[in-house]
Amino acid sequence: MILRLKDVLELMEEIAPHEIAESWDNPGLQIGALNQAIKKIYFALDPTLKNIEKAVSCNADLLFTHHPLIFRPISCINIEEYPGHVIEKAIKNDISIVCMHTNLDAALDGINKILIDLLDLSNVEVLKESETIKEAGIGRIGKLKDPMKLLDFINFLKRIFFIDKVRVVCNKTDFNKAIKRVAIIGGSGSSLLPYAIQKKAEVVVTGDIGYHDALNAIFNGIILIDIGHFSSEKIPFVLFANQFSERLKAKGFDIEVVIDKEELDPFRII
Repeated sequence: MILRLKDVLELMEEIAPHEIAESWDNPGLQIGALNQAIKKIYFALDPTLKNIEKAVSCNADLLFTHHPLIFRPISCINIEEYPGHVIEKAIKNDISIVCMHTNLDAALDGINKILIDLLDLSNVEVLKESETIKEAGIGRIGKLKDPMKLLDFINFLKRIFFIDKVRVVCNKTDFNKAIKRVAIIGGSGSSLLPYAIQKKAEVVVTGDIGYHDALNAIFNGIILIDIGHFSSEKIPFVLFANQFSERLKAKGFDIEVVIDKEELDPFRII
């Protein structure tokens, strides 16, 4: 059975409806034609020029990303700058671009669900609940199976997410503290700190923690672990890509999927 772009969009909406996305977000179709036949999908976290070039090189028809290419209305397209050069490359090579962003973060089986599965948390609750769909929402909080010393938990995170270093907001005496109740938020999660405090999290794992977020956390006696925006989303998105391709195949669509596993965090800690 031939897969059309509209079929991809329908499945995206089935998994993570637009209505659960944040109001400032722009998930869904970025570039493309609804009736385009899709034989190969290239999954990557970001719609960068490098990733659209990879999609071209492997003869993909669709670049499927987590982050949107277009966040706000565009008044002009400069093909020498982002996102104009990506738009030009996509259109010239007949490649559509779609994304699932905060709607995928909030979805029942989305990024944050995959994160809690990676941490093997139990008694899980949503941090910031969706106003429209029960049990959906941004962020999750739950309990580790057994209490872990903070330092051991940090090393556990490093192994899971394949990272060498993390930023930690805590007191010196906290490293030997046993922790059990953990909140995790993919991407930039510092805005959900009040929800984590309200739900009595001992530790919050996320990315893009700011200085004033750190001061707020110390004041409220909560530990923050910044594993980076990229690291908190890359592995979950790879796992999601596998799940999405399986769901397409279960519907009878014959497609080929390529998942970018070489994408790198743009930040370097020297």
